[in-house]
Amino acid sequence: VLGRIGSRRIGTEANRCGLSFGGGSGDQTTTEAATSPTEIKRSPTPVKEGRRRVITESVEEHVASTQPKRAAKIHDFCFGIPYGGLVMSGGLLGFAFSRNLTSLSTGVLYGGGLLALSTLSMKIWRQGKSSFPYILGQAVLSAVVFWKNFTAYSMTKKLFPAGLFAVVSAAMLCFYSYVVLSGGNPPPKKLKPSATTSPSY
Repeated sequence: VLGRIGSRRIGTEANRCGLSFGGGSGDQTTTEAATSPTEIKRSPTPVKEGRRRVITESVEEHVASTQPKRAAKIHDFCFGIPYGGLVMSGGLLGFAFSRNLTSLSTGVLYGGGLLALSTLSMKIWRQGKSSFPYILGQAVLSAVVFWKNFTAYSMTKKLFPAGLFAVVSAAMLCFYSYVVLSGGNPPPKKLKPSATTSPSY
């Protein structure tokens, strides 16, 4: 009987020890489970910062692309084509009244060159390309026409045709300089960037 009672006590004490050990291990697992979510929450922080940087860079690129470029308010060929026609018609009229081959050659050469460059500039502009070389060519021709007519006016003191063409050529030279300094012709309406488009992230 005493042996049975002793074995029962030993068993109960062993069970108590087992429960205490099991409780200790359970506390450790709960503490690990409690600490692990904080580590998981802290780890994605660099990823979120990287995403914010990518989104910020994409927004800045979109804003830079939607900003309109600098350009003149009016196209070069709007005045270039009438100016070329005026120079050519002046050469033809001068030859008709004075039979001067120099007037004819000057009018046809420079007037035809201005007309050709203005027409090519308009065609290139419609294609969405830069017509900067044609604008510079017209500026050079207008400078030559101005110098020739100004020299003729200084020698003859005649307002027509030398004085008139000198004034018109000087005005056109200022106009071409304005277009060049402004950044060229404004883009066509179909190619203008629309500010209403939303950025794609």
